Amino acid sequence: MTTLKNEKDRSSEVIPESDSVSLRHADDILLARLGYKSEFKREFSLIETVAFAFSIMGVVASVSSTLIFGLESGGHVGIVFGWLIPSLFVLTVALSMAELTSAMPTSAGLYYFAAKLAPRSYSALASWITGWANITGQTTLVCSIDFTCAQMITTAVSVASDGSMVLSSGSTYGILLAILFSHGIVCSAATSVLARLNIFYVLINVGTTIAAIIALLVVSDDKVSTRDAFTLFENNTGWSNNGWAFILSFTAPMWTLTGYDSAAHISEEVAGAARAAPIAILVGVCATAGLGWILLIVVSFVTPSVSNLLSSNLPLPMGQVFLDVLGKKGMLAIWSLIIVVQYVTGAAQGVDASRVVFAFSRDNALPGSRWWKLINPYTQTPVNAVWLVMLVAGICGLLGFSVTALNSLAGSAVIGLYTSYTFPIFLSVIGGRDKITPGPFTLGRFSKPIGWIAVAWVCFIVLMLLFPPASSTTGSDMNYAIVIMGTVFVFATAWWIFSAKKWFHGPIKNVESPEEKERNPPAEGPKLMST
Repeated sequence: MTTLKNEKDRSSEVIPESDSVSLRHADDILLARLGYKSEFKREFSLIETVAFAFSIMGVVASVSSTLIFGLESGGHVGIVFGWLIPSLFVLTVALSMAELTSAMPTSAGLYYFAAKLAPRSYSALASWITGWANITGQTTLVCSIDFTCAQMITTAVSVASDGSMVLSSGSTYGILLAILFSHGIVCSAATSVLARLNIFYVLINVGTTIAAIIALLVVSDDKVSTRDAFTLFENNTGWSNNGWAFILSFTAPMWTLTGYDSAAHISEEVAGAARAAPIAILVGVCATAGLGWILLIVVSFVTPSVSNLLSSNLPLPMGQVFLDVLGKKGMLAIWSLIIVVQYVTGAAQGVDASRVVFAFSRDNALPGSRWWKLINPYTQTPVNAVWLVMLVAGICGLLGFSVTALNSLAGSAVIGLYTSYTFPIFLSVIGGRDKITPGPFTLGRFSKPIGWIAVAWVCFIVLMLLFPPASSTTGSDMNYAIVIMGTVFVFATAWWIFSAKKWFHGPIKNVESPEEKERNPPAEGPKLMST
């Protein structure tokens, strides 16, 4: 393929790629052409990169966390088709992102893409908008995942005590802080440790998902008919329009299918990043969407009464599904594994968010950037950035004292991330793609059609996520996503207008490319003779 040849032209002049050392050298040369020196060890292999992108979405734990959206917004139809339809559209976003990542494999990721694809006069502003949207989505997603993990623990406590012990919001918040602290320790580890951990992450993730599917199918003796499992519709949202009520079920897969940009953000730690990162993005999205849909079909079959699940006293309705089907001991056994899956999902997301903070700080775009862009000399990872992420996530966790505000936090994560995903894609389809050299993965003539579908879908989803959960709402149950995102937007906009536009010029080159070195030889000094 021509595109594969282009990639070799850019990165393999040194030694054949079959040699792992030369492959890493070629990666570093490509990174230098993008303007950055290599500061990480390239310890992630292709399999470990795929495992990382897949694990960050934590399929069984994410389905367990978000089941309520489908139950309220369509019942059986909301559970099954409220997952399938968005998953197909998300794939267009993933395809476009994979193409951009293959061409520009750097931990700066999306905001770097925006800077390179935008018209020159708007390059810095495009980078600024994309970077702040991604940072907001990344940090709020860490909080959202870990708070859900805390809720899973409180669910287990409630079931184990037969409902006699119901932990308060304060206790749940305390569990959240403990989880964040432990994640700070894990995410501060060396790249080699993080890479190996992801193999464990994917095994526990896939294993638990398959175990849940088999257990529910085998043990349940009260299944609904196939017709009901796929076509029975129930509107429990408070919206009178059934079509709109169903659309609100899209929140579940949109929250789950996030974070796959992680493959781009760790690309400076990956060997053969231009190939491995796009593969990881696509495999992660397809595997998560596919396994999640199978699990939800099974849940639809073993749910005789949607209203009973919605009236459960447990924090998460999925816990009631397992309790009804498997009994107390069976539920606690599978639920313990799901808690582990959610925990490792939060750990993977913490790594992803810290790499975004590091990259944005490397270009001096965050307050205190000089601290967050430091690389720990022992682990060779951005430890300061890790702890900043955990601190911000802990502050966001205060919203957990309000269930509505917590749900709004999840919506904010999706809005922030998908805005940052789609802005570079939009710039690409309006002409920016001609400015870059394609990587080994390219969509060719399908790039623009797929990109336009992705852009249109995300515009629709962002508007949907800003709507209140019911047709009539009050201050206590409104959708606070617009407040959260609005606050960040006002802050970032004001900073840009009054200060940043004078000094922020987008990604900052910190190394000369091989071509620039040839054009600008160093001043003459002692010359070494070659043998």
